Amino acid sequence: MQTLRIALAQLAPRLGELEANLERHRTVLGSARRDGADLVVFPELGLTGYLLQDLAAEVAMRLDDPRLAELAAETAGGVSAIVSFVEESGDHRLFIAAALLEDGEIRHVHRKVFLPTYGQFDERRFFAPGDTIRATPSDLGVGVGIAVCEDFWHLGTPLLLALDGAQVLINVSSSPGRDLAARNEVGLGTATSWRTLMRTYAQLTTSFVVFVNRVGIDESMTFWGGSEVIGPSGEPIFSAPFFDDDVYLVDVNLEDVRRERIALPLLRDERLELQARELGRVIAERAGLATDSTADAGAEPGMDVATSRAPNRASDRASTMGDSGEPIRLRTRRNRAASR
Repeated sequence: MQTLRIALAQLAPRLGELEANLERHRTVLGSARRDGADLVVFPELGLTGYLLQDLAAEVAMRLDDPRLAELAAETAGGVSAIVSFVEESGDHRLFIAAALLEDGEIRHVHRKVFLPTYGQFDERRFFAPGDTIRATPSDLGVGVGIAVCEDFWHLGTPLLLALDGAQVLINVSSSPGRDLAARNEVGLGTATSWRTLMRTYAQLTTSFVVFVNRVGIDESMTFWGGSEVIGPSGEPIFSAPFFDDDVYLVDVNLEDVRRERIALPLLRDERLELQARELGRVIAERAGLATDSTADAGAEPGMDVATSRAPNRASDRASTMGDSGEPIRLRTRRNRAASR
């Protein structure tokens, strides 16, 4: 049996205090290594805190920052780690990043692709979006797929990671608690939504899903924790308590992935050529490069609703007149369907 011991570092980072958070990460890594952990997962922006706004540039680090190198050196003893921070690119863009550290070095970096700008979120104001979703090999013996919070609110992310070779999907998050109501499964609407997503993705991709959410408070935001590990059948293996700052050790059997994927070969049966073809069609239609099959008749290229103006060109008039000279009523696709 190939067992993987995962340490879920459900921490409360100190907002804007990079040095203090680095020291906490080093302490947790050392303790987790002594406890036999193979992988330690820290939450989104665990090195900086979440609600940074104008502080983001002050705590940003390039990938060649010596402080990152020192933290990566903590993994030289045989433990892997996923840490999250503000990354500054060579051209001075800022990203919310999560890095896989192994063998004393930075092995892989994921830049958060989807930046929420709704409700209480305003990430796009301060950060640039990443443009790559890729799995990575690891010293753990399996492919790893890393995503950051909002990335998992988009269906394509877990699917792409699993198809690219990930058997363990890892989402690091700074999810604030919202919708406290008894009608929800656990009395917290945010937790109910996340748990539904994690179980669904695990089962549909037949992968382990690891979710690590932070706790604590950043000014007006309270973070709820509730970190989880879900098996490839969609069944929960471990759920951490809400709001507790702690590190939780979870053992998983990696052979469960093989057993589930053979019994339920959903990834094998994905029609990638069909998806690529149909996505290409949708992209072309939305860009106005092809006729939109769902648009109103007479809509301009790239538009899906026709204007109500009368035809004013000879070619328009000819196309809307019958042989007798009587006007032909143009019907939308919806009207045509209703008349069948």
